[in-house]
Amino acid sequence: MNNSFSFEPFSAEFARDPYSVYARMRRECPVHYHEDWDTWLLATCEDVKILVMDERLGRTMDHVLTPQEIAAYRAGQDWDATPAHSRYVKTSILDSEGELHSRLRKAVFRLFTPARVNRMRDFIQERVDRQIDSVESGQEFDFIEDLAAPIPGYVIGELLGIPERDRPRLRTWSEDIVQFFEPERTGAHRDLAERATAEFAEYLAELAAIRRKQPGPDLVSEMITWRDGADRLDQDELISTAMTILMAGHGSTIDAAGNGMAALFRHPRQLAALQADPGLIHSAVQEMLRYEPPLPYFHRYALERMEYRGYAFDKGAKLGFLYASASRDPACFTAPDTFDIRRDPNRHLAFGGGVHHCLGSHLARLNLEVIFNTVLRRLPGLCLAVAEDELNWKPGILTRSLTRLPVGV
Repeated sequence: MNNSFSFEPFSAEFARDPYSVYARMRRECPVHYHEDWDTWLLATCEDVKILVMDERLGRTMDHVLTPQEIAAYRAGQDWDATPAHSRYVKTSILDSEGELHSRLRKAVFRLFTPARVNRMRDFIQERVDRQIDSVESGQEFDFIEDLAAPIPGYVIGELLGIPERDRPRLRTWSEDIVQFFEPERTGAHRDLAERATAEFAEYLAELAAIRRKQPGPDLVSEMITWRDGADRLDQDELISTAMTILMAGHGSTIDAAGNGMAALFRHPRQLAALQADPGLIHSAVQEMLRYEPPLPYFHRYALERMEYRGYAFDKGAKLGFLYASASRDPACFTAPDTFDIRRDPNRHLAFGGGVHHCLGSHLARLNLEVIFNTVLRRLPGLCLAVAEDELNWKPGILTRSLTRLPVGV
């Protein structure tokens, strides 16, 4: 371990260029203990790929603790201070393990197969065209806020069966709920997340009551009617799962769109190649997700005392996977700092791995493919409206995204 290594993800320098920090970490201390977070950080592609599949690690420890231990842990974590967030988010499909996780995943897995997701293509295309209609006459606009940001909320709203008039609220709920997961969370973050969780849960409960009487061709209706023998989702599980679908798929898709467009601007030859051959869109989106992953970090807990590469982790130890570092590791990717839309193979980690591999990965890729193919076709002269060094990246490691992306047509 290199105790002299300083990892400061909230610094302006790290926000501008995290990848040089990750490169140094891979060389000097690929397994780094971050004392402020009481977390072990894993930086290499090999380590992350191995440990993301390791069954000795999990997103929660509830399934390996006694009821008394669970109660003591939750009391220590002050779960009573956030009753809605504790009820619907901390016990969701994302933060469950064992039989509960398998059951919840089985209930929704069929809803996110490539064939099922592809049925959304025409709807996504229509929504993207409408969004471009609203900006193409202007001289300058923010690619993220004015073009990309409204799209995921409308798509997820369509999937869940949320009336169109209410879909703009999804973005606020999503962004506020995830405030709870900031590594340096404040009381304000916690209260904002709790309030948004309670509001969205109340909304979903009312929507579920309507769908029980008047089912529609939407995910909420299908989750209500889903059965596996005598098993079915209860009300809390239905609300929790719908909330997870929103949280996991909303902000990350917006961030990926902004990151991808910025990468194309920085690499004009790659941009020109994609404009000349739209058939490259699938591999181009894969490269965007590898090159600037919108979710660069994910953590799990040691479910038992374990050893790995000479390191001993106590039961309950927190291990943080640096996906963004792993996706720039030269041990796994040739010329990893090169943006190459024809890269093949491209086994990046933007969607995680193991039993917690992102269920919505097909939908995220479809959103991005439609957005970029349509933008490059309809706005062929789109260009960056500011100097590249004027772009500001948000600090931290939970997300990788720009504050704004001013563009001109």
